[in-house]
Amino acid sequence: MTSRFSRRTSFPVCNDKGSSRIRDARSEQPCLQQLLELRLGRREFTAMAATAVVLPASMAACSRAPAVSVKPPALPFKEVPFSETAEDVLAEGHTRQILISWGDPMSPGVPEFKPDEVSAERAGQQFGYNNDFIAWLPIAAERPEQSDHGLLVINHEYPLPWLMWSDLDESTAAAAMSKGQVDASMAAIGMSVLEVRRENDSWNVVIDSPKNRRISMFSEIDIRGPARGHPRMRTREDPEGTTVIGTHDNCNGGTTPWGTVLSGEEGSSDFFKGDFEKSPDREHLERYYYDLRSETGDYGWGRFHPRFDFEQELNEPNRFEWVVEIDPYDPDSRPVKRTALGRFAHEGAHAVLNHDGRTVVFMGDDWEFEYIYRFVTTESYDADNRAANRHLLDEGTLSVARFSDDGTLRWLPLRFGEGPLTAANGFSDQGDVLIQTRRAADLLGATPMDAPEGFVSDPRTGVLYLALTQNRDRAEHQVNGPNPRADNEFGHLLELFAPSLGDGQHDYAAAGFSWSVMLLCGERDEQAPFHPDTVAESRFTDPDNLSVDPQGRLWVCTDIGNGMRDALYVLATEGTERNLSRRFYLPPLQSECCSPAFTPDGCTLFLAVQHPGEEAQSVARAVTNWPSEEPGQPPRPSVIVITRDDGGVVGGEMEA
Repeated sequence: MTSRFSRRTSFPVCNDKGSSRIRDARSEQPCLQQLLELRLGRREFTAMAATAVVLPASMAACSRAPAVSVKPPALPFKEVPFSETAEDVLAEGHTRQILISWGDPMSPGVPEFKPDEVSAERAGQQFGYNNDFIAWLPIAAERPEQSDHGLLVINHEYPLPWLMWSDLDESTAAAAMSKGQVDASMAAIGMSVLEVRRENDSWNVVIDSPKNRRISMFSEIDIRGPARGHPRMRTREDPEGTTVIGTHDNCNGGTTPWGTVLSGEEGSSDFFKGDFEKSPDREHLERYYYDLRSETGDYGWGRFHPRFDFEQELNEPNRFEWVVEIDPYDPDSRPVKRTALGRFAHEGAHAVLNHDGRTVVFMGDDWEFEYIYRFVTTESYDADNRAANRHLLDEGTLSVARFSDDGTLRWLPLRFGEGPLTAANGFSDQGDVLIQTRRAADLLGATPMDAPEGFVSDPRTGVLYLALTQNRDRAEHQVNGPNPRADNEFGHLLELFAPSLGDGQHDYAAAGFSWSVMLLCGERDEQAPFHPDTVAESRFTDPDNLSVDPQGRLWVCTDIGNGMRDALYVLATEGTERNLSRRFYLPPLQSECCSPAFTPDGCTLFLAVQHPGEEAQSVARAVTNWPSEEPGQPPRPSVIVITRDDGGVVGGEMEA
C-alpha cells in the first residue's frame, strides 16, 4: 500500500514522483530487451514437459505441470457481485465483526473515542489510524497451532487529518493544523500490539492484557546493523546515530521464525518540509523522491518539529525507510531498525526459514522501476534459544534481483568493496551502501520492476508469489520477461522458485532462482490468463497484499486508488482451477482492505480496512462514515474479523 500522496494510481495516471527521470537514468540496462516473444510462460513449460523435452536444471522448477484436480472445488463460495453501495459486502454464509477501530481504547481507563477529541496523549493509548499490515501470533509461542487466543501486531501507515477532525479541509490542513493536532496525528500512526481471544462465536480484545501497546512517532527505536552510528545517521538530537524517535509509513511486514514481527517503512518524503534543491545532499534525496518544495510538508510536521525540515536537519530522512523489528511477547522491549536489510520503500518483509537454518527475508521496493531484494542471515536460527536470535538480522547479505528472459534470475550481493560499490563511486563503507541501497542496486544493474508489492510463500510447495501493482510509464522498448507489458495499467503476479533439494526442501539462499509470470491482471491475456470461468468483474487489477491460507489458496487485496473500488479476491493456484478468481469481500467505498491474516485452522480471517471515504476533503463530505451507523461520525479505519457461519474454513465449502 502506498500513501494517497504517492505516484501510483490508475484512473487517471498520477505519477508525481518523477518516474520519467528514473526511467531515463536506469531503463536502458542490458536486462531490458525487447525479447518478449522469446519468453516461455507456464503453458509452454507444461507443453514441453508433456512432450518429454528436458529442461536445464536451473529452470526445472518452472516446468511443474498442473495436477489434475480430484479435490472439492477450490472456491466453493458464492461470489460477491460488484456493488456501488457505500458499506462493505461479504460472501454469503460468512459473518463480519468489527474487532477494533481507530480511537478505541487499548487498556483499562482510557477514554472511549469521541469525534474531535483526539489528542496526542489519548492517541498514544488508543488504537491507531489507517491500519494496514496484520500479523497473527499464538499467545503461547510454543503452540504455533493455537487458533483461539493470540496476538495481533498491526501497522498504522499514515494520517488523514481532514478525516480525523471536522474543522480541517484537505486543501489547507497542513498549514492550518495546530501543534496539538499535528502531535495527535503523529501519535496515531506506527504500530499496535493487541491480545485477542475467541469466546464462543465472538472475538474480543483482551483489554487488560499487559502485552497491549502502541508504538508511534514518539517511541524510542534502536538503530542496529551496519548503518548504526554512521555519520549520515547522526543528528543534533542524536549525535551518536543510534536512536530514532518514531516510525511512520508502516505498510506491510512479516513474521520471523522466532516470533518477532517485521514492519516495513514505505517512504518518507511526504512527511518532510523544505526545498530539497537547497540541500547539499540533493542527489541522494532525489533518488529517494524528495522532489517536493513545500513550506509545510503534506502533514505539517516540520512546522513544529524542526527535524522534519530537511533544510534544518540534513540526515533525518536517512533514519526512515528501514525495516523495524518488534517483539510482541515482550512489552518492555524496544523496537529496532534493522539497517542490514537496506533502505528503500519497504512494502513488507517476508521471512522464510532456509533448509540450513538461516533466515531469508524477501522484500519489494514499492515504486515504479524499483527492485526486489533478498536478505540472508549469516548465522542460523536457534529454535531452542529464542534469545540467541535477538539480533540475527544484523549480520548477513542483502542482494538485489537481476532477471533474465530465459526464466532465471540472479541475486546480486550489495557488499562494499565488491564490483562498483567502492569509494570511487562514492561509498565509504557497508553502512553507506545500505543507506544508499537504491543507488547501489542501480550500479549493479538490477532489473527495474513494475512497483513490486507483497511477497508471500506457500509453505506446502515452496513457491514465492510476488505482486506487481502497475507501471504505466513502462514504454515498449522497456518491456522484458518479468515485466511483459508496456503501459502496465493493471499489474501482474510472478512466481519465484528457489532450487529444490527434494523432500519438500528449497534453497532460498541460492544465488540463482527461476521465475514465471503467473497472471497478467485485468484484461484477458493469452500469455498468462485468468481461468476461463473467471467472470469479467473478478479479473482483478492492481494486486497489492497477498496471503496464502492453510488450503494453499492465494488471497489478493487490490489497491487501485483514485476512488475505484478495491476488494479481496481468492485465487486458486493448482489443478484444473488454477488462476480461477472470485471476489470474496468488498470494503466500504474509497477504502482498501489489506493484509489477510488467518489463524492456523483457517477458520478466522483478520483483515485491515483502511482509509474509508479517503477521497473526501473533509469529514462533512465523506461518502461513508463506516463502520458507524450514526450520522456525523467520521469514517474510522478498522480491523475486521471474518468467520464462517457454520464454524468451518473461511471461504470453504458450506455444510448442507
